[in-house]
Amino acid sequence: MKWENNRQSDQVEDRRSSSGGGMFGGGGGRRTGGRNIGLGTIVVALIAGWIFGINPMTILGFLGGTGELAPSAQVEPASTPASLPTDDMGRFVRGVLGGTEDAWGEVFRQGGAEYHKPTLVLFQGSMATACGTGQSAMGPFYCPGDQKVYIDLGFYDTLRSQLGAPGDFAQAYVIAHEVGHHVQNLLGTTDKMEQARGRVSQREYNALSVRLELQADCFAGIWANHNHRSKAILEPGDLEEALNAAAAIGDDALQRRSQGQVVPDSFTHGTSEQRQRWFHKGLESGRVKDCDTFSARQI
Repeated sequence: MKWENNRQSDQVEDRRSSSGGGMFGGGGGRRTGGRNIGLGTIVVALIAGWIFGINPMTILGFLGGTGELAPSAQVEPASTPASLPTDDMGRFVRGVLGGTEDAWGEVFRQGGAEYHKPTLVLFQGSMATACGTGQSAMGPFYCPGDQKVYIDLGFYDTLRSQLGAPGDFAQAYVIAHEVGHHVQNLLGTTDKMEQARGRVSQREYNALSVRLELQADCFAGIWANHNHRSKAILEPGDLEEALNAAAAIGDDALQRRSQGQVVPDSFTHGTSEQRQRWFHKGLESGRVKDCDTFSARQI
């Protein structure tokens, strides 16, 4: 991926030196503010299940808001001002985020609207957010309460070594997916999902969650479409990296690996095939209207 072709975003906060240490550092905290499950949550739920002998679907229930974490000590917001990252991975993240800003800025302008950029926060261990205490064990996630994407870059090691999804374009896809949740927040989709919580059964809410996540995958494809047309970022093998990452974190693949069977009613993110197909649809089309997973008769 030719990420160096992109403009470096200034919307990145490097909090790695001021956040808590360790994968499971910091307090649990009660989830507030309608935090979306991030792309990496299911990956870490799977790994935590292996380590602690807990069904990953139970972990996902708590992280997704279907259960409730007991309140505990909250991590205090960082008191020191954030700086822009200057290391290689930090510059990579800034380049990818800059590409999402330019791509979605163009899409919103074409629709007669202004795109409000999210902030991406690099942290380690734990981090206070408007949605509660974020932890590395959650994987990358987006918080609509403060319109920030949070990521511990150690997640990329998990993606590569635990799930066999290496490559810089796979890493960029992770960021683009979370930015896709930010776009959903701007469009009002996130609020509609929160309004549905408690009014529908768990099975129905899971089905809505699948459509939400698949739309974020499709939005990631829109980013790739626009960014490649304007900056020629794609290199041979990049598409395969993204599709491989999408396949590795499909609900069916994770369930089959963790519990030996697939339970479709508990899906929250979509199958490997669905995630690949919707990302590819956004990549080919580049249009938001073609990412309407909620109206699609079949996903």
